[in-house]
Amino acid sequence: MTKISRRTALGLFGASVVGSTALRFAPARAQDGGVIRFGGSLGMSGRYAETGLNIRHGYETAIKYLNEEMGGVEIGGKAYRFELGIVDDASDPARATTLIQRQVDEGVDFFLGSYGSNVVLPCAGITEAAGKIMVQVGASADQIFTQGYDYIFGLFPRASRAWVTSIELFKTIEPKPKSVSIIATNGAFSKLNAEAAAAGCKEIGIEVLDVLELPEQVTDASSALATIRSRTPDILITTTVDQNSLVIVRQMIATETNVPLLYQFLGPQLPAYRESLGAKATGVIMQLPWDASLDFSDPVFGDTESYISYYNETNKRPLSYHTVGASACITTYVEAMRAAGSIDPAAVRDALDAIDITTAFGPVKFTEDGDGDPILMGAKIGQVQDGKIKVIFPTDFKTGELVYPTPTWAQKG
Repeated sequence: MTKISRRTALGLFGASVVGSTALRFAPARAQDGGVIRFGGSLGMSGRYAETGLNIRHGYETAIKYLNEEMGGVEIGGKAYRFELGIVDDASDPARATTLIQRQVDEGVDFFLGSYGSNVVLPCAGITEAAGKIMVQVGASADQIFTQGYDYIFGLFPRASRAWVTSIELFKTIEPKPKSVSIIATNGAFSKLNAEAAAAGCKEIGIEVLDVLELPEQVTDASSALATIRSRTPDILITTTVDQNSLVIVRQMIATETNVPLLYQFLGPQLPAYRESLGAKATGVIMQLPWDASLDFSDPVFGDTESYISYYNETNKRPLSYHTVGASACITTYVEAMRAAGSIDPAAVRDALDAIDITTAFGPVKFTEDGDGDPILMGAKIGQVQDGKIKVIFPTDFKTGELVYPTPTWAQKG
């Protein structure tokens, strides 16, 4: 089949995907199409295990619902059931690429992504070369979406486009913040994220005091924190992954490194982060790709509230935004297959290019490069208050007011 570019595909499949109706039980009269297997790897052990397990639970929840509650799905007149073929990559990029290549060789057509741009990027090169699709909710480094790949899709905007709502929030803070420092790590996602944050702050007149770089896996942030204490910024931003964020904030507490506002791009969204820090997490702000207070329609589960109820009934692990996003990856795949009327990878790829739906996670629409639309899928901003996350921006979604400046670590108890 001739390969169709992302831009051309929009014209071919847009009408069939937009406004698709809710899924129906696969009718008994439909011919049996068999089982569709979703392959991939996840860091279910190693440094990314906490988030990797959150993602796995999201995949499993969607598969369970499609098979057990819906009895499968009709695609192109055939009834299909689904199987999850995810394996543990131990948070190791080299191991992940070996596992993905093995699955490609076994004939897997549809992949779900791992967690971490350093893992997803090399795996995407393998699936792309084989003409296999990957839909993922675990990585957003620009390099994933600037290689000219046609078969990779991500539910987040790329890292350099992730700061639109954050900068708009900074413009509204009173008294106006005058300075910011940024801590990044030596990884594709973190460095690009830091560059975007610095550029956005400069554009609105906030002085960037420092952009400090730590190793990709943070164990000691003492030198960076000494710099922060030497000239305290109004805002400290960390653009690291969940586990690194927790290491940094614990060392801030231990060294009494206080700032009026701590913004951790990833980490505070997780229940484990907030439970670990207790009252010390109060006042930390973060991006919210998803929040339980935002209710969206969903073509599989009905709506966000119904999804949450089903998840809580069938899982003991606390719900995280990565979990809901992982389920949305499956929903998005299924809707694209239905729109294409086929499970041919090229046809499904073209339908994904054009998809424009809402899920329990929120809107799903991709740029022509495959990352999440930066307007529709851009993050809200949340702040930890009384152990819970309150949406503080944009105004239309607010469930709480920004606390600024925040109490010192000692004042938090």
